[in-house]
Amino acid sequence: LRAAGVHSYIGTSFQTYMASRQPDWQIETVSLRDEQWRKMRFSRYDTVLHTAGIAHADRGKISREREHLYYQVNTELTARCAEKAKTEGVKQFIFMSSMIVYGESASMKQPRMITRDTPLAPANFYGDSKVRAEEKLRKLDEDSFRVVILRPPMIYGEGSKGNYPLLAKLAGKLPFFPAVKNERSMLYVGNLCKFVSLLICREERGIFFPQNREYVCTASQVQQIAKEHGKKIALWKWLVPFVGLLEAMGGKPGGLVKKAFGNMTYEKSMSEYPEEYRVYDFAESVHLAEQCEKNGI
Repeated sequence: LRAAGVHSYIGTSFQTYMASRQPDWQIETVSLRDEQWRKMRFSRYDTVLHTAGIAHADRGKISREREHLYYQVNTELTARCAEKAKTEGVKQFIFMSSMIVYGESASMKQPRMITRDTPLAPANFYGDSKVRAEEKLRKLDEDSFRVVILRPPMIYGEGSKGNYPLLAKLAGKLPFFPAVKNERSMLYVGNLCKFVSLLICREERGIFFPQNREYVCTASQVQQIAKEHGKKIALWKWLVPFVGLLEAMGGKPGGLVKKAFGNMTYEKSMSEYPEEYRVYDFAESVHLAEQCEKNGI
């Protein structure tokens, strides 16, 4: 198995996860940041787990150079890596796409549930670069080269980036939090690693939508994190209208509110699988993530 790239949160998490569960698996992590990977022999790998890419961290208008970089890395580099894997006899290629291919979250008051019939509607360059990568990969798919496309929701866990560590910081500092009732699909990194291992063992191909069993409410998530640190956070309903006003302002404040408190879920049947991969429930996953944080791991 080859996991690319070497500095990827998901790639390194998968390597660590499998080292303690399947020590007989030979897993290498490889950087795609320079051209050295082109000189490597892919023929010794059964599966390539491609996790290299530029994550969506931009706010507001981006430069033409930054826009080009999204497509250069998330689309073209992915395609070149897959083409090399296919030419050299790799049997399976697993690509980490994203739920963002369906667009941004809905507002606080407007639940949005994605089904198998929901059309792709990327709202930014990041999402569009993932969609175009998927299109190129599907053209390579055949019985001898099985392409897997994963469209996970927000991934969190030990050492993760993005929204989760921000919420963890808030949980450690705030005595209260807005009692917004929202629902989001999320995926604990341990459940993702289990799912990827099953995809490899079963030699799967196709598009998959892994998520935790439970939808997550942002306010409840902050409370759960605080609980792991022996703290209590009050949820105040009177703050909800103020959060709504920030969302209505639009721009950067509105975007941040929508990202934190918006609604976006996968219909649950989309994420079912013949073998159970959701081995950690939400409370246990938060416990594991925060134990690592407290221990400085």
